[in-house]
Amino acid sequence: MYKMISIFGFMITTIMLFVSSVVSQPRISFTKILLPPNTTSPESVAVDRRGNGPYVTLADGRVLKWLGPDFGFMDFATTSPDRTKDVCDGTLNPDLIFQCGRPLGFSFDTQTDNLYIVDGVLGLYVVGPNGGQATRLASSAEGITFRFLNGVDVDTFTGIVYFTSSSTTYDIRNITQPGFQPDKSGRLLKYDPSTKQVTVLLRQLYVPIGPAVSLDGSFLVFSEYGNKRILRYWLKGLRANTVEVLFTVPGYPSKIKRTSIGDFWVPVNIINPATFIATPMGFRFNSFGTVVQKVDFSSQYANQNITVLNEQNGVLRVGCRTVNFIGIYSP
Repeated sequence: MYKMISIFGFMITTIMLFVSSVVSQPRISFTKILLPPNTTSPESVAVDRRGNGPYVTLADGRVLKWLGPDFGFMDFATTSPDRTKDVCDGTLNPDLIFQCGRPLGFSFDTQTDNLYIVDGVLGLYVVGPNGGQATRLASSAEGITFRFLNGVDVDTFTGIVYFTSSSTTYDIRNITQPGFQPDKSGRLLKYDPSTKQVTVLLRQLYVPIGPAVSLDGSFLVFSEYGNKRILRYWLKGLRANTVEVLFTVPGYPSKIKRTSIGDFWVPVNIINPATFIATPMGFRFNSFGTVVQKVDFSSQYANQNITVLNEQNGVLRVGCRTVNFIGIYSP
């Protein structure tokens, strides 16, 4: 079944989708919210604790907030203080990322409603619940300037911010260049708002992406893209400050996000080595590392690499760097 509604220049498409999963699932609907004209790359998508949004990052350096079909999107936040709307809005010029910013991930602190943002090349930022120009908290660690920050989460018990640097030697502009090869210079880091200090927790990671703190705050999980696996880093208990492989995946994993019940979603993009065609999958797993659900997103994201799956109250929101819409799967 298929339905299209055009309201104030925004197109919303509804499609019925069957979810293929480890646990049998009923049919759910897929809703497509188109981004404003000439914008693309909704890499990260989230709603705040009140269910407002979704909020979304764009390739032109903005974070937008969806106000509903009657009002569309509003500019919510920016990272670069040098950004100007006439130069940056709608741009896809990779050489403008230092002027315009390139937010690649964000996470709300549900205690303060502050939004923490990782800009790929500019650093770690925070902006208040009213949005605006974000404040930079860190641009380097151990004397090494950030080049490719790519995921962030907040421990709601401690307020500590955890984030990943995919590399210390290349940035997002390099990954589309011919002959590009990722390296093992990635890091897992934390920022403590009480001391304003950044600490490197792990080094020599093979493209780490998107940490997510567990519901009880005892550990976090993150993807190691280059090794096709999910790692767990213990924050508390006898195993604190140690890391372990939770499980491996058949493709390239991206940003991990926790659900309200404590499970996690990770996008896994499976590349056929013969055809180089991507099959975008979503794996939902529990705290024990057991995959409890698998979803094939090929119907709406054919040959695309999805970057984030963010679920709240049964509604799953999808981010993808190469499209111009937010995907929403509802019960």
